[in-house]
Amino acid sequence: MDHHTVALISITGTCLDVLGSLYLAYDLLDGQHGPLRLLTRAVTYSVVFGIGYGLGLGLFFGLATGLATGITLAIEFSRASRGLDHYSLLWEGLFAAIRGFAFGAGLYRILDFGFALAFAILITIGQILAYSRGMRPAADYSASGRPRLTRHQFWGTVLRTLGYTVTALICSAFIHHVDHAWLFAIRVGLVTGIVTAVGATINPYIEYFADNLPERRLGVFGIALILCGFSLQSLQYWLTLFDIRLT
Repeated sequence: MDHHTVALISITGTCLDVLGSLYLAYDLLDGQHGPLRLLTRAVTYSVVFGIGYGLGLGLFFGLATGLATGITLAIEFSRASRGLDHYSLLWEGLFAAIRGFAFGAGLYRILDFGFALAFAILITIGQILAYSRGMRPAADYSASGRPRLTRHQFWGTVLRTLGYTVTALICSAFIHHVDHAWLFAIRVGLVTGIVTAVGATINPYIEYFADNLPERRLGVFGIALILCGFSLQSLQYWLTLFDIRLT
């Protein structure tokens, strides 16, 4: 274990402490109509997408893309849950850019800056085109206790998988050659497609949960987050106590 990993774990622990404190302060934050609905969406989607991308493409990739995806989706779904029309294309372009450059940041740790930048730009453009044609995350919005995947969402997932695969091949061919380019491109495409499909399928349940936050469970959840945060933050001191050397 190196110093960067320990620092990342400690930062994660601090973030969990802050989130736990917010959940414990549910009543102080205007209860059901306060910002915790948005926060719950952001945390849940970040965890779901972060774990999925992390398992497929590495820890840092999962952290970067999970946070970017979770925060932007939370903002878009929060608006849809209130029955409002979608954001303007300018705002949607900003959301696309945030997710696109988070993907680029994740790939930068795997490959090089040129590949990561080109990939980020191309998928941002692709997402903006998808937005302009009505293919947006909040399409077919639903908040229910049952998961579902609509036909529109299914074909959107297929196009996303193909788009990310082709983008990786283009970047490998013209920007920075990747060993076993086809395998890497298929890996990126499949991971993106599978995570997107899972996220779209369980999205109604997450939205239902966010709109029906039980206060007592929120308090328990907040305490659990604080305990997890404390455990992660204390790791650096346990390593020192047991004289575990870092690289």
